[in-house]
Amino acid sequence: MDLVRIGDKLVSRHKIIRVVDAILELRAQGASQQDVAAEFNTDRAFISHLEGLGEIRKGGRLALIGFPIGNREEIKRVADEEGVELCLLLTDRERWNWVSDMSGAELFNYLLSLISELKNYDAVIFLGSDMRVRVLESILGRDKVIGIEMGASPLREDKVIEPDRIRAVIREVKAGRGM
Repeated sequence: MDLVRIGDKLVSRHKIIRVVDAILELRAQGASQQDVAAEFNTDRAFISHLEGLGEIRKGGRLALIGFPIGNREEIKRVADEEGVELCLLLTDRERWNWVSDMSGAELFNYLLSLISELKNYDAVIFLGSDMRVRVLESILGRDKVIGIEMGASPLREDKVIEPDRIRAVIREVKAGRGM
């Protein structure tokens, strides 16, 4: 039920969710905790505690990209559990369907947009062929890309990746980069 009786107060869960969403949106847009607290007539400490309740991890931004991944859902679940902010994993079939559904110009524009977005991340874990790992390192820089080679290029079938290996790499990257 949306309404909860607490003593003599009637509290709306829906209103709480709307207010929390508005607070987080302002913080994500760069407003200070103090400014947000003033806007909602509350203490800065409340804003800090609210953020702490939902915190997944501290530190830099981390992305995980890979193809062709046979156990994509399993690896995605690990990425979600470990607080990876951008996760793009494709099976071989998804990869080819995705490419064939776009015109050359659309694909080119999407890839440029993705590369531009990846530049905003502190680290990118990339699962791919030896050649594609090298290409991404040359575009983003060797210091930003953590390449996990799944074989020689071209990879023509899905590769199953050990989830615990990916979890360990994510944790090592976060620990080594102060993330």
